[in-house]
Amino acid sequence: MKQSIILWFSLICILFSRSVFAQAPFPAFLQGTWKVADKERYEHWDRMSDGELKGVSYSIKNGQKIVSEYLKIKKLGDKVIYTALVIGQNNGKEIDFELTFKDSTYSFINEHHDFPNRIRYKQLAGDRIHISVEGKSGKAHAFYVHKIKTDSLSENPNYDRDLATKLGADDYGMKSYIFVLLKTGQNKTTDKQLIGESFKGHMENIGRLVKNGQLIVAGPFGKNDSGFRGLFILNKVATIEQAKEILQTDPAIKNGLLEPLYYSWYGSAALSEYLPFSEKIWKKEH
Repeated sequence: MKQSIILWFSLICILFSRSVFAQAPFPAFLQGTWKVADKERYEHWDRMSDGELKGVSYSIKNGQKIVSEYLKIKKLGDKVIYTALVIGQNNGKEIDFELTFKDSTYSFINEHHDFPNRIRYKQLAGDRIHISVEGKSGKAHAFYVHKIKTDSLSENPNYDRDLATKLGADDYGMKSYIFVLLKTGQNKTTDKQLIGESFKGHMENIGRLVKNGQLIVAGPFGKNDSGFRGLFILNKVATIEQAKEILQTDPAIKNGLLEPLYYSWYGSAALSEYLPFSEKIWKKEH
Protein backbone atom coordinates (compact mmCIF):
# COMPACT_ATOMS: atom_id res chain seq x y z
CA MET A 1 0.00 0.00 0.00
CA LYS A 2 2.83 2.38 0.94
CA GLN A 3 4.61 1.72 -2.39
CA SER A 4 1.36 2.37 -4.30
CA ILE A 5 0.93 5.72 -2.54
CA ILE A 6 4.54 6.72 -3.35
CA LEU A 7 4.11 5.65 -7.01
CA TRP A 8 0.85 7.58 -7.28
CA PHE A 9 2.39 10.68 -5.70
CA SER A 10 5.38 10.48 -8.08
CA LEU A 11 3.06 10.22 -11.08
CA ILE A 12 1.14 13.31 -9.94
CA CYS A 13 4.42 15.24 -9.56
CA ILE A 14 5.55 14.26 -13.07
CA LEU A 15 2.24 15.29 -14.61
CA PHE A 16 2.24 18.56 -12.68
CA SER A 17 5.81 19.29 -13.77
CA ARG A 18 4.95 18.65 -17.41
CA SER A 19 1.90 20.88 -17.25
CA VAL A 20 3.94 23.72 -15.71
CA PHE A 21 6.63 23.55 -18.39
CA ALA A 22 4.07 23.09 -21.19
CA GLN A 23 2.29 26.29 -20.21
CA ALA A 24 5.07 28.87 -20.01
CA PRO A 25 3.61 32.25 -19.03
CA PHE A 26 3.38 34.89 -21.74
CA PRO A 27 5.85 37.77 -21.03
CA ALA A 28 3.29 40.57 -21.17
CA PHE A 29 5.38 42.53 -18.66
CA LEU A 30 7.69 43.52 -21.55
CA GLN A 31 5.16 46.06 -22.79
CA GLY A 32 6.73 49.52 -22.68
CA THR A 33 10.14 51.06 -23.27
CA TRP A 34 13.35 49.70 -21.72
CA LYS A 35 16.71 51.45 -21.62
CA VAL A 36 20.10 49.75 -21.40
CA ALA A 37 22.04 50.90 -18.35
CA ASP A 38 24.52 53.70 -19.18
CA LYS A 39 23.87 53.50 -22.93
CA GLU A 40 21.53 55.15 -25.42
CA ARG A 41 20.13 51.76 -26.46
CA TYR A 42 16.49 50.86 -26.10
CA GLU A 43 13.97 48.06 -26.56
CA HIS A 44 10.31 49.02 -26.99
CA TRP A 45 7.39 46.54 -26.95
CA ASP A 46 3.73 47.08 -27.86
CA ARG A 47 1.02 44.65 -26.83
CA MET A 48 -1.02 43.84 -29.93
CA SER A 49 -3.31 41.30 -28.20
CA ASP A 50 -3.32 38.97 -25.20
CA GLY A 51 -1.02 36.62 -27.12
CA GLU A 52 1.16 38.93 -29.21
CA LEU A 53 3.83 41.56 -28.61
CA LYS A 54 5.70 43.52 -31.27
CA GLY A 55 8.99 45.17 -30.49
CA VAL A 56 11.90 47.13 -31.85
CA SER A 57 15.51 47.57 -30.72
CA TYR A 58 17.09 50.92 -31.46
CA SER A 59 19.74 53.41 -30.43
CA ILE A 60 19.75 57.19 -30.35
CA LYS A 61 22.65 58.95 -32.09
CA ASN A 62 22.77 62.71 -32.59
CA GLY A 63 19.08 62.84 -31.78
CA GLN A 64 18.27 60.29 -34.50
CA LYS A 65 16.54 56.96 -33.85
CA ILE A 66 18.46 54.10 -35.53
CA VAL A 67 16.58 50.80 -35.63
CA SER A 68 18.71 47.65 -35.47
CA GLU A 69 16.15 44.90 -34.95
CA TYR A 70 12.43 44.17 -35.30
CA LEU A 71 10.98 41.69 -32.80
CA LYS A 72 7.76 39.87 -32.01
CA ILE A 73 6.55 37.36 -29.44
CA LYS A 74 3.46 35.37 -30.28
CA LYS A 75 1.45 32.47 -28.86
CA LEU A 76 1.14 29.67 -31.41
CA GLY A 77 -0.94 26.86 -29.93
CA ASP A 78 0.79 25.72 -26.75
CA LYS A 79 4.08 27.39 -27.77
CA VAL A 80 5.36 30.94 -27.46
CA ILE A 81 7.66 32.00 -30.30
CA TYR A 82 10.11 34.91 -30.23
CA THR A 83 10.99 36.16 -33.73
CA ALA A 84 13.89 38.46 -34.54
CA LEU A 85 14.62 40.25 -37.79
CA VAL A 86 18.09 41.84 -37.50
CA ILE A 87 18.81 44.51 -40.08
CA GLY A 88 21.76 43.54 -42.28
CA GLN A 89 21.92 39.92 -41.07
CA ASN A 90 20.57 36.48 -42.06
CA ASN A 91 19.76 37.65 -45.62
CA GLY A 92 16.75 39.53 -44.31
CA LYS A 93 15.18 36.37 -42.87
CA GLU A 94 13.36 36.19 -39.56
CA ILE A 95 14.81 33.80 -36.95
CA ASP A 96 12.45 32.01 -34.54
CA PHE A 97 13.19 31.00 -30.93
CA GLU A 98 10.90 28.90 -28.73
CA LEU A 99 10.15 29.87 -25.14
CA THR A 100 10.91 27.82 -22.06
CA PHE A 101 10.31 29.25 -18.59
CA LYS A 102 12.07 28.44 -15.33
CA ASP A 103 12.86 30.34 -12.13
CA SER A 104 11.41 33.64 -13.43
CA THR A 105 13.65 33.45 -16.54
CA TYR A 106 12.15 33.49 -20.02
CA SER A 107 14.58 31.59 -22.27
CA PHE A 108 14.03 31.74 -26.03
CA ILE A 109 15.95 28.91 -27.69
CA ASN A 110 16.91 27.92 -31.25
CA GLU A 111 19.45 25.06 -31.16
CA HIS A 112 19.97 25.28 -34.94
CA HIS A 113 21.14 28.89 -34.89
CA ASP A 114 24.78 29.62 -34.10
CA PHE A 115 24.56 33.08 -32.53
CA PRO A 116 22.49 33.69 -30.69
CA ASN A 117 20.93 30.36 -29.89
CA ARG A 118 19.57 31.54 -26.54
CA ILE A 119 18.07 34.87 -25.54
CA ARG A 120 17.14 35.13 -21.87
CA TYR A 121 15.00 37.71 -20.07
CA LYS A 122 15.03 37.55 -16.27
CA GLN A 123 12.48 39.80 -14.58
CA LEU A 124 13.89 41.65 -11.56
CA ALA A 125 12.42 43.93 -8.92
CA GLY A 126 12.02 47.63 -9.56
CA ASP A 127 11.06 47.44 -13.24
CA ARG A 128 14.43 45.97 -14.22
CA ILE A 129 15.32 43.06 -16.51
CA HIS A 130 18.56 41.16 -16.96
CA ILE A 131 19.03 40.17 -20.61
CA SER A 132 21.65 37.69 -21.81
CA VAL A 133 22.39 36.73 -25.41
CA GLU A 134 24.32 33.46 -25.80
CA GLY A 135 25.86 31.43 -28.63
CA LYS A 136 26.97 27.84 -29.13
CA SER A 137 30.67 28.76 -29.07
CA GLY A 138 30.34 30.24 -25.59
CA LYS A 139 30.20 33.77 -26.92
CA ALA A 140 27.77 35.79 -24.82
CA HIS A 141 26.95 39.26 -23.64
CA ALA A 142 24.61 40.41 -20.93
CA PHE A 143 23.19 43.71 -19.74
CA TYR A 144 20.54 45.27 -17.54
CA VAL A 145 17.63 47.36 -18.75
CA HIS A 146 15.14 49.43 -16.80
CA LYS A 147 11.69 50.63 -17.77
CA ILE A 148 11.37 54.29 -18.60
CA LYS A 149 8.60 56.75 -19.25
CA THR A 150 9.03 58.62 -22.51
CA ASP A 151 7.15 61.21 -24.46
CA SER A 152 9.14 60.45 -27.61
CA LEU A 153 6.70 57.71 -28.55
CA SER A 154 3.59 59.89 -28.32
CA GLU A 155 1.00 59.45 -31.05
CA ASN A 156 1.41 61.10 -34.42
CA PRO A 157 -1.02 64.10 -34.63
CA ASN A 158 -1.86 62.99 -38.20
CA TYR A 159 -2.60 59.40 -37.13
CA ASP A 160 -5.65 57.91 -38.86
CA ARG A 161 -6.74 54.94 -36.78
CA ASP A 162 -9.33 53.70 -39.30
CA LEU A 163 -6.83 53.77 -42.15
CA ALA A 164 -4.15 52.05 -40.05
CA THR A 165 -6.63 49.30 -39.11
CA LYS A 166 -7.76 48.86 -42.72
CA LEU A 167 -4.15 48.48 -43.89
CA GLY A 168 -3.14 46.17 -41.03
CA ALA A 169 -0.50 48.60 -39.75
CA ASP A 170 1.25 48.15 -36.42
CA ASP A 171 2.02 51.10 -34.13
CA TYR A 172 4.94 52.06 -36.37
CA GLY A 173 2.83 52.12 -39.54
CA MET A 174 4.55 48.95 -40.72
CA LYS A 175 3.59 45.36 -41.52
CA SER A 176 5.15 42.11 -42.72
CA TYR A 177 5.18 41.08 -46.36
CA ILE A 178 6.76 38.28 -48.41
CA PHE A 179 9.42 39.59 -50.80
CA VAL A 180 10.06 37.35 -53.82
CA LEU A 181 13.05 37.60 -56.17
CA LEU A 182 12.52 35.87 -59.51
CA LYS A 183 15.59 34.32 -61.15
CA THR A 184 16.04 32.53 -64.45
CA GLY A 185 14.87 28.97 -63.80
CA GLN A 186 16.49 25.60 -64.43
CA ASN A 187 14.29 24.80 -67.45
CA LYS A 188 16.40 25.80 -70.48
CA THR A 189 13.83 24.72 -73.06
CA THR A 190 13.76 26.35 -76.50
CA ASP A 191 10.11 25.37 -77.03
CA LYS A 192 8.72 28.75 -78.12
CA GLN A 193 5.10 27.67 -77.62
CA LEU A 194 5.73 26.57 -74.01
CA ILE A 195 7.69 29.75 -73.28
CA GLY A 196 5.04 31.98 -74.86
CA GLU A 197 2.11 30.33 -73.10
CA SER A 198 3.96 30.25 -69.78
CA PHE A 199 4.75 33.96 -69.77
CA LYS A 200 1.29 34.87 -71.05
CA GLY A 201 -0.06 32.92 -68.05
CA HIS A 202 2.54 34.64 -65.85
CA MET A 203 1.10 38.06 -66.72
CA GLU A 204 -2.49 36.86 -66.31
CA ASN A 205 -1.60 35.42 -62.91
CA ILE A 206 -0.08 38.72 -61.84
CA GLY A 207 -3.36 40.44 -62.69
CA ARG A 208 -5.34 37.86 -60.72
CA LEU A 209 -3.13 38.20 -57.61
CA VAL A 210 -3.36 41.99 -57.77
CA LYS A 211 -7.16 41.76 -58.00
CA ASN A 212 -7.17 39.46 -54.95
CA GLY A 213 -5.07 41.96 -52.99
CA GLN A 214 -2.24 39.43 -52.63
CA LEU A 215 0.29 41.16 -54.90
CA ILE A 216 1.06 44.84 -54.51
CA VAL A 217 4.42 45.25 -56.28
CA ALA A 218 5.67 43.49 -59.42
CA GLY A 219 8.15 44.41 -62.10
CA PRO A 220 11.12 43.24 -64.20
CA PHE A 221 14.82 43.97 -63.71
CA GLY A 222 17.11 45.19 -66.44
CA LYS A 223 19.80 42.86 -67.75
CA ASN A 224 22.15 41.77 -64.94
CA ASP A 225 24.83 39.17 -64.18
CA SER A 226 22.88 37.65 -61.27
CA GLY A 227 20.10 36.16 -63.39
CA PHE A 228 17.44 38.25 -61.63
CA ARG A 229 14.35 38.67 -63.79
CA GLY A 230 11.86 40.46 -61.55
CA LEU A 231 10.33 40.80 -58.10
CA PHE A 232 7.04 40.44 -56.28
CA ILE A 233 5.92 41.85 -52.93
CA LEU A 234 3.09 39.68 -51.62
CA ASN A 235 0.46 41.12 -49.29
CA LYS A 236 -1.89 39.33 -46.87
CA VAL A 237 0.31 36.23 -47.06
CA ALA A 238 1.30 35.01 -43.61
CA THR A 239 4.17 32.61 -44.32
CA ILE A 240 6.73 31.67 -46.95
CA GLU A 241 5.06 28.26 -47.22
CA GLN A 242 1.77 29.94 -48.10
CA ALA A 243 3.57 32.14 -50.65
CA LYS A 244 5.06 29.06 -52.33
CA GLU A 245 1.61 27.51 -52.62
CA ILE A 246 0.12 30.69 -54.09
CA LEU A 247 2.86 31.10 -56.71
CA GLN A 248 2.39 27.57 -58.01
CA THR A 249 -0.52 29.16 -59.92
CA ASP A 250 2.10 30.99 -62.04
CA PRO A 251 2.85 28.87 -65.16
CA ALA A 252 6.34 30.35 -65.63
CA ILE A 253 7.26 29.30 -62.08
CA LYS A 254 5.46 25.96 -62.25
CA ASN A 255 7.23 25.10 -65.54
CA GLY A 256 10.65 26.01 -64.13
CA LEU A 257 11.26 29.01 -66.40
CA LEU A 258 11.44 31.27 -63.35
CA GLU A 259 12.83 30.35 -59.94
CA PRO A 260 11.45 32.26 -56.92
CA LEU A 261 13.52 33.14 -53.85
CA TYR A 262 11.42 34.00 -50.78
CA TYR A 263 12.16 36.41 -47.93
CA SER A 264 10.18 37.91 -45.06
CA TRP A 265 10.14 41.70 -45.42
CA TYR A 266 8.96 44.47 -43.10
CA GLY A 267 7.79 47.68 -44.76
CA SER A 268 5.26 50.46 -44.76
CA ALA A 269 1.66 49.28 -44.47
CA ALA A 270 0.71 52.13 -46.83
CA LEU A 271 2.48 50.44 -49.76
CA SER A 272 -0.74 49.19 -51.31
CA GLU A 273 -2.26 52.67 -51.38
CA TYR A 274 -0.55 53.48 -54.69
CA LEU A 275 -2.51 50.79 -56.56
CA PRO A 276 -5.66 52.85 -57.34
CA PHE A 277 -3.43 55.48 -58.98
CA SER A 278 -1.59 52.86 -61.05
CA GLU A 279 -4.83 52.17 -62.93
CA LYS A 280 -5.00 55.82 -64.02
CA ILE A 281 -1.51 56.31 -65.46
CA TRP A 282 -1.02 53.50 -68.00
CA LYS A 283 -1.73 54.25 -71.65
CA LYS A 284 -1.03 50.86 -73.24
CA GLU A 285 -1.40 47.34 -71.87
CA HIS A 286 1.62 45.08 -71.56
